[in-house]
Amino acid sequence: MQTKYNIVKQAIKSKILDGTFQPHEKISSESELMKQFNVSRHTVRLAIGELVNQGWLYREQGSGTFCADRSKEEKTTNINNQKNIAIITTYISDYIFPSIIRGAESYLSKHGYHVSLFSTNSNHANERRFLEKILTQHFDGVIIEPTKSAISNPNINYYLNLERQNIPYIMINAYYDELEPMSITLDDEKGAQLQTEHLIQLGHTNIVGFFKNDDAQGTKRMKGYLKAHRMHDLPINPNNIVTYKTEEKEEKTVNELEKILDKGNGDRPTGIVCYNDELAISLIDICRQKQIKIPEELSIVGFDNSFLTEVSEVKLTSVEHPKSKMGEKAAEVILELVKSSNGHSKKRPESNHSIVFEPELIIRNSTKNLK
Repeated sequence: MQTKYNIVKQAIKSKILDGTFQPHEKISSESELMKQFNVSRHTVRLAIGELVNQGWLYREQGSGTFCADRSKEEKTTNINNQKNIAIITTYISDYIFPSIIRGAESYLSKHGYHVSLFSTNSNHANERRFLEKILTQHFDGVIIEPTKSAISNPNINYYLNLERQNIPYIMINAYYDELEPMSITLDDEKGAQLQTEHLIQLGHTNIVGFFKNDDAQGTKRMKGYLKAHRMHDLPINPNNIVTYKTEEKEEKTVNELEKILDKGNGDRPTGIVCYNDELAISLIDICRQKQIKIPEELSIVGFDNSFLTEVSEVKLTSVEHPKSKMGEKAAEVILELVKSSNGHSKKRPESNHSIVFEPELIIRNSTKNLK
């Protein structure tokens, strides 16, 4: 459990790191901090005293306490801490993420860079903690997979502070739209359109879509699902769209599938497009338990063409994700940005535009032709 003075100290430090307190700006008074944190003056003075000693703050007698300008110190420290790149992803050891990370690590190590890995576990508080670490430990650049990119992000100020400190960053898989960052993504909308059109071309007209709705990939994949229906003049049944948040990916998806499978044969959908392969395999397992045959009774299409497509007895049709290629390209681009930032240019290089990979459908035997 944190001590009271440490809570005050970390709160002030966070406001410096997210840019709330700018260099030479006066921070909150002792009385204001006492009221804000419901602590004694002694506790506040202890917290401020440590931050002054560590170079985060400075005092001016008769005027108050001010945010220090750490830029000179950071430049000096950077001389001894070059060749460091941070990679922040939602997960490190799960699903397709090891392949993405290996692609980036391989390229960066060849160019003499040390890589530090951070996993947010799709949690904004973890993302903030890692951004604070990056802002204090002098990384040359950052490759970031956004956390829950479809919803308002509470850490935007930290990204703006990265920009103020001229620390280049790029985003992979998705991006925070309001920041308009350099990004490397897959065309998720087109990928889901390919998923859905594949089933439509096989004669399926009653198709359910499962989409995670707290990241941008999920919302774009839903858009592709809807677009495919419209292009083929198929009516869209609102009940065939299942959305879920990250925290609901196990319980809600299983419950919704069970409801679908409990429908009579006349009403039961014949096809499912899934947000990713991980979900598709989970749904196949539920079908197996209920003795629903894939693809004889239900066709399923995944997304990402992960190793999971081959592990089940039913080999999964899926949309290809570039994985290691995306990681390698991200590493290549971040080093270009690092080179540019070392020239102290505040402008992004004109050659550095966002990159979008084209999707491709890999057909296996989890889908059936109804014609």
